[in-house]
Amino acid sequence: MKPLDPPAARYAFGYHHPPRPGNVVNGLGESRPRRAVPVFHNSGGSRLDWQGLDNFFGAMNPWGTIWQIIRNRWQLRRARGPLAATRVAVDDSAVMTASIKARARALGAGVVGISGIADSDLYEGTRLPFAHAICLGFPMDREKMKQVPQKAAAVEVLRRYRIGARTAVRLAEHIRALGWPARAYANPNSVDILQIPLASRAGLGTLGKHGSLISREYGSNFRLAIVVTDLPLDHDKPLDIGVDDLCVSCRRCVIDCPPDAIFSDKQMVRGVRKWYVNFDKCAPYFAISMGCGICIEVCPWSEPGRGPGLSEKLLARRRSAS
Repeated sequence: MKPLDPPAARYAFGYHHPPRPGNVVNGLGESRPRRAVPVFHNSGGSRLDWQGLDNFFGAMNPWGTIWQIIRNRWQLRRARGPLAATRVAVDDSAVMTASIKARARALGAGVVGISGIADSDLYEGTRLPFAHAICLGFPMDREKMKQVPQKAAAVEVLRRYRIGARTAVRLAEHIRALGWPARAYANPNSVDILQIPLASRAGLGTLGKHGSLISREYGSNFRLAIVVTDLPLDHDKPLDIGVDDLCVSCRRCVIDCPPDAIFSDKQMVRGVRKWYVNFDKCAPYFAISMGCGICIEVCPWSEPGRGPGLSEKLLARRRSAS
């Protein structure tokens, strides 16, 4: 697909006192591991380096997205809560894992996976007393998302976050009813956890050149929600569908990115070489274009039904070359 009349990367705003570069905050070029620090989007109340741009983005949101945000936050008031007085014993974690995944799908999740929680999955200064992350993926309406970066697509993104919030909250409530602690995360402004690394290790997909997760089922045309818990569960494994085999040579997102924010090669970020998007170019454009989303929709993986065949072809080519 081609983006629908994207605005040019020209900006009528600026900082009187420019903030630290977002790439510096994010650790671009750093060879030593460290935790991430929030830089843009924050629901925790602390002031961010790029708070001014975040405020501008919030003020520019159309009413349709604001309404979805309000409903999302209202649902997330039940993200945590009291436990049942009696705890259900778990004699077989595999059986419980299957039950929780089935419940998540019944509540509306398109894909489900489970991973452990590492220190690197938490923002700096965060502590979470949970062992497992139940990662949930929710596909977006492709016809609406073809309209990026316009209002219909922006509303659809926030609508999916709201659906994710509803599912995550209900799943967390179900787990707490079993007597086990659980907390739901379904807000893109999460201040505790990095959702993409958790979802990647849970087998929901692989990080792509455009900085978003790519799944076999939906490409990048989906959104995440997470439930953290101590309920005994088995972990899934990362899924190799051949994303890197395509991303190293594909330039679709690079070509179609108006602010030229996508690197052609992996970058060193906080001690890990990975795909990374130039924050200082991406964020200002994101703010003027209703959340953009061009890169995830022009991605070949996001074409409905194309993922499984594309993965099979790429993996077969890799096998024949080895």
